[in-house]
Amino acid sequence: MARGTSDKATLGPAPTAEDPAGVRNIVLVGHAGSGKTTLVEAVLAATGTIPRAGSVVEGTTVCDHDPASVKQQRSVALACAPITHNGIKINLLDTPGYADFVGELRAGLRAADAALFVVNAADGMDATTAALWQECADVGMPRAVAITRLDHPRANFDETLEQAKEVFGEGVQPLYLPMHGDDGESVVGLIGLISQRVFDYSGGYPPVARDPDAEHLPIIEESRNELIESIIAESEDETLMDRYLAGEDIEHSTLIEDLEKAVARGHFYPVVPVCSETKVGIDALLELFAGAFPTPLEHPVPPVSTVDGKPLEPFTCDPSGPLVAEVVKTTIDPYVGRVSLVRVFSGTLKPDTPVHISGHGLEERGHPDHDADERVAHIYSPLGANLREVNMCVAGDVCAITKSTAAETGDTISSKEKPLLMAPWSMPEPLLPIAIVPKTRSDEDALAKNLAKLVAGDPTLRLERNPETHQLVLWCMGEAHADVVLDRLKSGGVELTTEPAKVAFREAFVTGSKGHGRHVKQSGGHGQYAVCDIEVEPLPRGSGFEFVDKVVGGAVPHNYIPSVEKGVRTQMERGLVSGNKVVDLRVTLFDGKAHSVDSSDAAFQTAGALALKDAAEKAQVTLLEPVDEVVITVPDSAVGSVMSDMSSRRGRVLGTESDPNGGDRAVVRAEVPAMELLRYLVDLRSMTAGAGTFTRTFVRYEPMPAHLAEQVKKESSHH
Repeated sequence: MARGTSDKATLGPAPTAEDPAGVRNIVLVGHAGSGKTTLVEAVLAATGTIPRAGSVVEGTTVCDHDPASVKQQRSVALACAPITHNGIKINLLDTPGYADFVGELRAGLRAADAALFVVNAADGMDATTAALWQECADVGMPRAVAITRLDHPRANFDETLEQAKEVFGEGVQPLYLPMHGDDGESVVGLIGLISQRVFDYSGGYPPVARDPDAEHLPIIEESRNELIESIIAESEDETLMDRYLAGEDIEHSTLIEDLEKAVARGHFYPVVPVCSETKVGIDALLELFAGAFPTPLEHPVPPVSTVDGKPLEPFTCDPSGPLVAEVVKTTIDPYVGRVSLVRVFSGTLKPDTPVHISGHGLEERGHPDHDADERVAHIYSPLGANLREVNMCVAGDVCAITKSTAAETGDTISSKEKPLLMAPWSMPEPLLPIAIVPKTRSDEDALAKNLAKLVAGDPTLRLERNPETHQLVLWCMGEAHADVVLDRLKSGGVELTTEPAKVAFREAFVTGSKGHGRHVKQSGGHGQYAVCDIEVEPLPRGSGFEFVDKVVGGAVPHNYIPSVEKGVRTQMERGLVSGNKVVDLRVTLFDGKAHSVDSSDAAFQTAGALALKDAAEKAQVTLLEPVDEVVITVPDSAVGSVMSDMSSRRGRVLGTESDPNGGDRAVVRAEVPAMELLRYLVDLRSMTAGAGTFTRTFVRYEPMPAHLAEQVKKESSHH
């Protein structure tokens, strides 16, 4: 991360905070292309944090320093950018807008106390942004809106503002209006609705404040009245509305105070027009960040328990309290190694301190329960790819630590004497499987090492070694996520290829039959002799396997009967017609032959397997496929397309209903074969312009249609 002393000299000293009241943690949220990263760069430049927007490390921006970001030409990872304004340390958390990187977004939401929704004035917003607004509303997170790219030829502030009001609901009001230049298109300033002043940027940044022109007065009056009524409606002073309606001119300071309180409580959502290129509105945003957004003292600390799960009384954001911090993101830097972004919720994290690191068990994602003691040697203030050392990180602040061997995303850092564990935040399930194949044996070791690092840092990545398909499968959030993961593996020196993920089918007898297994062989003077006769019967779904001994007269010696069963079970695991496991079967051993010298355990295992194969040739064996229940959430307008698509996937729609979380969205429930879902994530996003989501749960196995079963059998015979 830190690239050398020249970078540190360019950036200057890191901003620090000694008290939670002097900290603001703000996550930037918005769809891909809305201008979040460009806005952060503009704020950094405007505050003198960096010399100019663009590059600190050659070829990369401060926030998009990840090589994957450069390759994909979009943000793919959470980045932290601390600034100082009016003595307040503001940690800006820039998140990717693309759905594949929602894990980075959730990490940013966890570390923040407020959210700035960035909306592109040329493109408006998408359904994903609306869903995120609701997600923030559910947890009471304060929000504001920045309408960006005002200089774009298609930019329309008024239309975008109306769309924001429609999608985000009540309480969305502009604090400023854009002021156009003489050409009627370029934005050269802002019109302040509370101050009734014009802020002119035509001479550069910072702006010159002056009285409004005559043509501005009607615009100010109309919009200002609506804004003031919205602010007063949230005021704790119940007499204020009556005084305002009676014609009293409410003091500027009173309006600002009530505005700040309403924003901090999450009841009012101010809108600021911004143009990152010309810095129009940047100063207005900074005032909003420092003055209106809440401090960490106003944000509840997530639930904390002992490491064995015993709940504790709620913690507060107290720098002198017990240490409770959380690793919100772990990355692997090619220069430094493991770098962990940490939000301190209670206590104070100091250098050269022994700490305890504990993590939640996520066995299904390759992230088991773990506890370890470590020493934090150094603490840093992260600015994108650069690390500047600091002497402490108080409750409410964000920092970075390096070279931890235990810290993984989502882990809790607490004192060695009093280990603690924070409640985890929710993460969506990865739903796109990619099977990876190392090219050589040496690549297998490198792959295992690099995968362990990636899974530790990315909770949205799940690793599965499927014992039935014999594939190593990475479950990703989408194609872009998969591309990033594969690029990082390859940059770690792993040569690999990919192949389509396979579904584990089952084989089942439809009819009963009898099988004869005969294994007679002479080799080097030693013989192998075993003969067995079995009868097979299909059992109801889910019954499993039964082995029945009906041998009479010692035709098969008693000590070899378990050998026959073992041979049958082994062959069931290998499969009979497609290489898939055989299920729901009763096998009865009723006859056989043995030799007093040449019979053996191994011989009867082989005979048992041969008998089952012989029985399969005389019976009808079908393939069973796994069926999942899917719950699909889409905009109302996409329900017809989704249901039609389900039919084409051999799905059975169980019903539809309105989304219980509100909005113009619907929930479709269906049962569909798992083999039809391998690429469903990609197809659903295509059908719904990225607004559709789904979950899946295994339900049962069902017989596969004959023509598909034959196709699977042919493919398996080729392999």
